[in-house]
Amino acid sequence: MNSATVSLASGPPLSIRRAMVLLAGAGLLVLVWVGAGEVGRRQAGAQLANRADSALASALSVLRSEIAKQRAVPSVLAEDPEVASVLRQPTEAGLDRVNRRLKTLADTTGASVIYLVSRSGFAVASSNYAEPQTFVGNDYRFRRYFTASLKDGEAQQYALGSVSRRPGLYIARRVGGSEAPLGVVVLKVELDAVEETWRAGGSTLFATDEQGVILATTRPDWRFRTLTPLPPTERAAIRETLQFGEAPLTPLDALAARGGAYWELNERRSDGLVFEAARPIADPALPWRLTLLLPAGDSLSESLRSARLAGFALLLAVAGPAIALYRRRERSHRRQRELRATAAELERRVAERTAEIAEANQRLREEMEARERSERRAGELREELDQAGRLATLGQIAAGVAHEINQPLAAIRTYGENAGLFLERGDTARTSDNLKLVVGLTERIGAITGTLRNFSRRGSQALGPVSLQSAAEGAEMLLHNRLSVTSAALAREGDAWETSVLAEPIRLEQVLVNLLQNALDAVAERPEPRVVLAAERDGETVRLSVSDNGPGIDPAVLPRLFTPFSTAKPRGLGLGLVISRDILAEWGGDLTASNDPGRGARFTARLKLAPATRSPS
Repeated sequence: MNSATVSLASGPPLSIRRAMVLLAGAGLLVLVWVGAGEVGRRQAGAQLANRADSALASALSVLRSEIAKQRAVPSVLAEDPEVASVLRQPTEAGLDRVNRRLKTLADTTGASVIYLVSRSGFAVASSNYAEPQTFVGNDYRFRRYFTASLKDGEAQQYALGSVSRRPGLYIARRVGGSEAPLGVVVLKVELDAVEETWRAGGSTLFATDEQGVILATTRPDWRFRTLTPLPPTERAAIRETLQFGEAPLTPLDALAARGGAYWELNERRSDGLVFEAARPIADPALPWRLTLLLPAGDSLSESLRSARLAGFALLLAVAGPAIALYRRRERSHRRQRELRATAAELERRVAERTAEIAEANQRLREEMEARERSERRAGELREELDQAGRLATLGQIAAGVAHEINQPLAAIRTYGENAGLFLERGDTARTSDNLKLVVGLTERIGAITGTLRNFSRRGSQALGPVSLQSAAEGAEMLLHNRLSVTSAALAREGDAWETSVLAEPIRLEQVLVNLLQNALDAVAERPEPRVVLAAERDGETVRLSVSDNGPGIDPAVLPRLFTPFSTAKPRGLGLGLVISRDILAEWGGDLTASNDPGRGARFTARLKLAPATRSPS
């Protein structure tokens, strides 16, 4: 009777208790594995969503900027009296003047082509009037942008060119009133530059229309494919208008849904799992939607691994004392059956074991703290890399915004000429309206330059010692992708790389990047491109030069090389060298240019040595 009572009081047998503990531990491991995996997936999703939002915002800014600057041209031309006169009563002299103006505007703005279509639907003037495939005389009555702009005043349509066979965005504006329209001004802009900027980000981007047809994209083989199957009637209607030529408009089979925002790229050359994010371009005239596919496999795997490691570390921290308590209870049960004479030995051993557990816990805490420090450092490094990426993107956007100034300037000139014509006619009301438009455009230019000025102020620092080697390394890092694409050899020469000069770190890198970019442009077509960055000490100054093996500087351009807006590049602004020279002048230095006979061009910047590196007097 007593034996049974003792057996029941002691609970289940030891083997059963151990099996229960093992089962509970296994269940806990599974729970931690699943729970930590879910946490890791959510963290990865949040990180990818943040990266996608930033990339989408940048891509949308590039697209909207390009479209906005091109829209101004048809609007200005639609109000031009000479354009209206040619459409109303075309003459050979008038058409010749308009053709030449359209060609100049197309070259200035970067548009593919600008042309005038009469009310009957035939092109009467075009910027490509002198080319074999001129648009003059072509019938555009079948184009939706022509009929819609005659009716509504303006229209936009992305389509495949019927002559050039190249896709682009057509921006049309009616000339004359709705009661008696004279015709339509049409500008076609090809979005190759926008797609190239997107492609530089390393992710897959594409814009779709309201029917899900892929238009602008970083993947040319996806163009004119659809995200979902189109009904036969819609597909037939699109083909009838020749909007996309003979494109089959078949669904894109390269993507397969994986769950949530994740997709699987069914291509051998892809990275597999991608994160999908989309956003409308917020343009009432263009109901497009921009989609980003961000590689997600590595981020998801890393996040899952980190979360599960943290979960297991936490489990170990909790399980350690629990295991110790369990063992202590087992020892207590065993010692109850032993003689009281062993009580002192038992207490000693328990104390020793408790100390060992405390030491083990201390080591575990130290390891966890070391891991947290490593994770914090890794986070800081990732933030620094993200910051560098953001700065590179800001640089591209700043260059694009600066280029936008060309459009308001062209519009100001046109409005100014119109104001003069109206003033000669005595039409003071329309003269005043044109001058108000000029004032508005100048305010726009001021806003653009103000943005760039604020950006430059944020990058400015106090004048002080700057390591030449650090500045060169920073510039080379910024141009790493450009060097990789051009395969140009960049060498350093000279004996002054260990010295420091009196400058500002960010603006000195800006000067170096500008000079190196010019050199890379010069050697782009050379079979063995080479650029040399040399630093030589000259008394209390340092000569920092950039030379290349390109064709050199045109002697006719050399005297006005540092004049604002003077450039030999087809799309250059002519401001980079002027800004660089002004920066050096602020620091008490200068910038000169020369040709090395038989070796290309050389730009030499002269800088003052920092006080700490000067020779004692």
